[in-house]
Amino acid sequence: MKALIQRVSRASVSVAGEEVGKIGQGLAVLLGVADGDSEKDADYLIPKIIGLRIFTDPDGKFNLSLEDVHGELLFVSQFTLMADARKGRRPSFTDAAPPALAEKLFNYAVNLARQSGANVATGRFQQHMLVEIHNDGPVTIMLNSRDKLG
Repeated sequence: MKALIQRVSRASVSVAGEEVGKIGQGLAVLLGVADGDSEKDADYLIPKIIGLRIFTDPDGKFNLSLEDVHGELLFVSQFTLMADARKGRRPSFTDAAPPALAEKLFNYAVNLARQSGANVATGRFQQHMLVEIHNDGPVTIMLNSRDKLG
């Protein structure tokens, strides 16, 4: 499972001209599910995302987490994070989970994030979305559950 995390001043997602999710200050999380992922991958990633100290304290240092700043979360399913573009010019998505598994694990991750108490908004799974992200910094971090230690 991969998460591309962006610290945002605000973010929103629309489907067919309808805004379906919107947050203020917080994190926009583009989440991709790989074939072979399980709930354990989300169990690793979600607390890590919520606990990342990527918000600045009064001295301008990265010392504050989403919880510390009472930030919000916007999750958008993003199978293209699983792209393999090493060969040729057309990316391969064979590493992406089948849609049924991806949706199940995406929803599991979102529900886990909601348990943190943060306001959580989402896009719509397997829909063409227009995502508006106001990256603050810019700050962008990639996490991969397969990189976990131990």
